[in-house]
Amino acid sequence: MSSPSSEEKQEDRFTTARNELYQSHSLDPNTHTLPSGETKPYETHYAEKMEKFLTQRSPSASEVLRLAIIGQHFRRWEVPRSSYPDGKPGYLRWRSDLKKRQAAQVGGILMSSGYDSDETDRCRALIEKEGLKKAEEDEEVQVLEDVACLVFLDDQFEEFKEKHDEEKMVGILSKTWGKMSERGRELALELPMTEEARALVGKALEG
Repeated sequence: MSSPSSEEKQEDRFTTARNELYQSHSLDPNTHTLPSGETKPYETHYAEKMEKFLTQRSPSASEVLRLAIIGQHFRRWEVPRSSYPDGKPGYLRWRSDLKKRQAAQVGGILMSSGYDSDETDRCRALIEKEGLKKAEEDEEVQVLEDVACLVFLDDQFEEFKEKHDEEKMVGILSKTWGKMSERGRELALELPMTEEARALVGKALEG
């Protein structure tokens, strides 16, 4: 019986890590309801959306970037925003602590799945967004930014629109647009939107 090739071993480690990430996502008590009426754990839904847009944005993405994309919000439900003080300082500390926690946990999964320390450190850095070049200098960082922005526009924009006034939404959209590459913006303009949402995007672009 022949030994597994290096390519087979690499595929095995990716599958192992991906499955473990999704296994954890499946434990999220928060649910998302699909148009069909089906519900699924929110983090499963979010990770699937991230993977979907990664495939569109960068079909040949590295394994490490793919796993960083899947693990962006790893076990986020365990540290709710309400566990930190109200206001911007509390929000920023929550975000910072979350990124460090998620990076450490996902990094541990990569190590146990057979990735080396350099690959693990890169994945952790992509999740934590620390020690990296700016997006315009690092293609993987830019892809990650594009994918996160696309998921926001496709999946969370309408919810935000209900909570904020027009001026606030135009500001959010302008900031989102500024983070994206030309390819990311092209994909964003292809997203299905209500007339109201498309009008807000237009105002953001005019600004």
